[in-house]
Amino acid sequence: MKFSQKFWLPRVTIVLVGVFLSTGFAIAADKPHYVATNDDAPPSLNTTVTFYTVGSNGLLTMKDAVSLGQGGIAGGYFAANRVSVLDSGKQECVYASIASTGEIEGINVSSLKVVGSASGSAEDTGASNGVGLAVNSKYLYASFTDDSAIGTFKVLPDCGIKFVGDITVAGLQGGTIDGMFIHGNIMVTSYGDGSIQSFNISGGVPVSNGDEQNSTASKKGTSDTYPNGIDITQDGHYAIFGDTSPFTVVEVSDISSGKLTPTVVYHLGDAINSSNILLSPDETLLYISNNQGDRISAAFFDASTGKLTKGCASGRLRGYVKDWSYLASLALEETTGTGGVVYVAEFGAPSSIAEIKVTSTGTSCTLQELPKSPVSDPNSPGLLSIGAFPPRPF
Repeated sequence: MKFSQKFWLPRVTIVLVGVFLSTGFAIAADKPHYVATNDDAPPSLNTTVTFYTVGSNGLLTMKDAVSLGQGGIAGGYFAANRVSVLDSGKQECVYASIASTGEIEGINVSSLKVVGSASGSAEDTGASNGVGLAVNSKYLYASFTDDSAIGTFKVLPDCGIKFVGDITVAGLQGGTIDGMFIHGNIMVTSYGDGSIQSFNISGGVPVSNGDEQNSTASKKGTSDTYPNGIDITQDGHYAIFGDTSPFTVVEVSDISSGKLTPTVVYHLGDAINSSNILLSPDETLLYISNNQGDRISAAFFDASTGKLTKGCASGRLRGYVKDWSYLASLALEETTGTGGVVYVAEFGAPSSIAEIKVTSTGTSCTLQELPKSPVSDPNSPGLLSIGAFPPRPF
């Protein structure tokens, strides 16, 4: 069985988005501490970004909902991160995409107001599977799933952005752009057909490194396993791929040469799907969203070798089936250590965010849902992407 790449409310198909987050003890006293969502309401409804404050106990409290207008789709790729966070100098911004229109909105974290907006080319939209985002201090990148294009936007003062140009991309078997992650001068992408690719972004607009290839897991004749979500280690040595799969499968590529190398496959459990992943700030744990199951997992990661070993899994998260159907992107409470509390987007109508406490000795770990978890997101009938301010340092 090959899992579908998208989920729509009227029918039971699959796949969705990705995530990213952090902060805690390393937060400056004058900085706010938020978890933000892309609520992605259906096209006929107003969609929002909902901001939650993070308490000292890791629990979330809703603060405000910032209106983006109409154009969400309440579905799409797991690995298309529809929220991206920038904390660079005076730039304190949350960027969010509107799928149907392809618009990207910049929200000032201090005022919680939309202060910037831009679109790509006329064809640059994401009504099929959303618009993923990634940002650094100079450029924001958007993955438009309708025309399988990567758009480049220049970051302007006060969270503004300006369209620079776009490139059309495709997997080796014709797959559309799926996951996207940037680190330094490299961008790594996944496609919906099992292939992966990297680009040089030192000049802004991505230039292919000429390394497009099928992942090791997807080449083994198992068409139901293929790379989706992406993370990159702090030193830029390894790219990690969370696979869409009937099991918990993760692949790792050595990118220290500046290009992708054949992936090493790790089977980390029997829980269904592993499309969203997130490294802990200290890189000792890789958190894995078992998207089509009822829990999340953690694997031990060796940043010096790129090797993964089985770690631990949470129990059944509250509300599964009754209140929500899928797990999506992951985020963290803290920017140091193992991250403190893991936040997980729960796709439902309305949606919610699970709060899961992490403990680790380095050789064993536990993932325990907090007593007051989950927190409701009444503004979203299909939550896929969450992020945090300030973001993880890498």
